[in-house]
Amino acid sequence: AVRFGPFVEADLRDQGAIRQVLKEFRPQAVLHFAADAVVSESVENPAKYYTNNVGSTLSLLEAMREEKISFLVFSSSCATYGDPGSTPIVETTPQRPISPYGHSKYFVEQILQDYERVYGIHSISLRYFNAAGADLEGELGENRTFETHLIPRLLKVVFDPSSPFEVYGTHFPTRDGTAIRDFIHVEDLAEAHLLALEHVLSYQTKEVFNLGTGDGYSILEVLKATESVCGTPIPFIIKPARQGDPPALRANANKAKEILGWIPRYSDLPTIIETAKAWKLYQNR
Repeated sequence: AVRFGPFVEADLRDQGAIRQVLKEFRPQAVLHFAADAVVSESVENPAKYYTNNVGSTLSLLEAMREEKISFLVFSSSCATYGDPGSTPIVETTPQRPISPYGHSKYFVEQILQDYERVYGIHSISLRYFNAAGADLEGELGENRTFETHLIPRLLKVVFDPSSPFEVYGTHFPTRDGTAIRDFIHVEDLAEAHLLALEHVLSYQTKEVFNLGTGDGYSILEVLKATESVCGTPIPFIIKPARQGDPPALRANANKAKEILGWIPRYSDLPTIIETAKAWKLYQNR
């Protein structure tokens, strides 16, 4: 997964190891992506999420403080909003997480406020909506033993229809009863991180930005779009809704567009599905 530059494997909770990396490479800033990120798992095993997502971030921040590195870009989540009640969601929408995963990201955002106020560590928190798609060249993408993300799960059934796709919940207050999500291509996410990095280094400020397109698609709509892109029907079954899943999450990302100059270029649903399909073909070759 790491093709360019040096790679050091370590546990973020190992503060000594992190300090050694910071001493050796003396980065201007840190981009912090590491976390467990499965809502349903967090409901069943909250300790894992608080230990890893919150505890590891504290370890990283303390290492940064000791090594006098004052800039951070943090991968937060729309899960901090919980069930917002209405969409699209703006950055000032009240944060009321409904899962331990959402709480863990919310807690880190609160910690970052205190670390800026007291220790002068400036940060930008990027609240992802649903990251999706793969490298446009088809050579880098998701690779999980137990897949939880929607589009890779759909593609798994496309390539092996022996087990039907599972739709969790059809009684949400949405247009077809299935949950609605806002999908953002990983290439557009990557661009947003570069812009956020430039911004925090230039303005030395604490900010939060939503990263989404504002277009919401239901689970069944994504299923139909995947069938269209792949040219094959996808068998599915209905399962009970999962605890911690809000009915609809859709972003208002105007702030990122206006302040960072961010423009999503690859986040239309067919492009997302096409690139995810190309990655799946690359894996299966």
